[in-house]
Amino acid sequence: MKYYLIAGEASGDLHASNLMKSLKEKDTQAQFRFWGGDLMQAVGGELVTHYQNLAFMGFLEVIKNITTLSKYIKQCKQDLADFKPDALILVDYSGFNLRIAPFAKKIGIPVHFYIAPKVWAWNEKRVKKLKKYVDELYVIFPFEKDYFEKKHNIPVHYVGNPLQDEIADRKPVDEKDFRTKYKIGVKPIIALLPGSRSQEIKHMLPLMVEMSNLFTDYQFVIAGAPNREKSYYQNYIDTTDVAFVPNKTHDLLSLSYAALVTSGTATLETALFKIPQVVCYKTSTITYSVGKMLVKNIKYISLVNLVMDAPVVSELIQKEYNKNRLKKELTKILKKKNRKQLFENYLTLEEKLGGNGASKNVTEIIINTLHL
Repeated sequence: MKYYLIAGEASGDLHASNLMKSLKEKDTQAQFRFWGGDLMQAVGGELVTHYQNLAFMGFLEVIKNITTLSKYIKQCKQDLADFKPDALILVDYSGFNLRIAPFAKKIGIPVHFYIAPKVWAWNEKRVKKLKKYVDELYVIFPFEKDYFEKKHNIPVHYVGNPLQDEIADRKPVDEKDFRTKYKIGVKPIIALLPGSRSQEIKHMLPLMVEMSNLFTDYQFVIAGAPNREKSYYQNYIDTTDVAFVPNKTHDLLSLSYAALVTSGTATLETALFKIPQVVCYKTSTITYSVGKMLVKNIKYISLVNLVMDAPVVSELIQKEYNKNRLKKELTKILKKKNRKQLFENYLTLEEKLGGNGASKNVTEIIINTLHL
């Protein structure tokens, strides 16, 4: 069968690549054409456009690049029509993918949406598009199943969370070799996860790095994003005693004592590694103001707290993301009594998410709908 996949960021590239591997196990002659990244390309197939070209974050950034995005959407539609896949698999990245779904449906291509848009958080009117244009919708958080089926009468497949698969399947890292390779000393590690987009790194990383001057008993290490060269972080490394590890976030987290994490998928990754964390988020004033108007009915920004429906990890948002608050919250998670409670909450989180096998579960459904 012919599969067309669209992933628009690093996490989507990871989950899509694992899904592609699973599809190849069931459909050995599978042909892939995709928008994605290096991990998908490593599995095989034709890469149309790398997600680096699509990494626009925030309303202002999207508006600035609206002409470029429109060209990509037009290109994608034409390429999809020319390839004529047996199935279109949209992976997260809802802003772009929800513009492709109606076109695919119109020309008779079955639409599978893996990692449903977070319509429960903002822009709920997108539910109508999902109901009208998506044939199979896959959710990765337990609360999403009730949201879609009970509130909106949309049948969905809860397939488990793909991060659990990725973490369960990884090979253990040799700590001594890791520290030697990346010039990390013997001090306990505090991982810095500033995000993958340029705007995120610009807003988040300077203050994270500043903490290294206040917590000198720890070694601070920047987790370099898959799509970012070391040179991009050079200004933050040259002036401080902060180490840098490129594209090895899971290995770094497995050896860390604590972490400062930009809100997003990384908060859940950090929790699944059982690492105490402070969740941080800051963006431009305009983007934040527009976001506050659009985001409805959610009490938290981190996936950890959303799944648990409780303030398990501290969240420092916008003005609260400042030197004094960050120092205070980091101090808290370094204390043994606070860490014990966090570990217990993380175990409960893992139970709520269910077992492994997200990629295989999605594959089974796709294969069954194609009658292979």
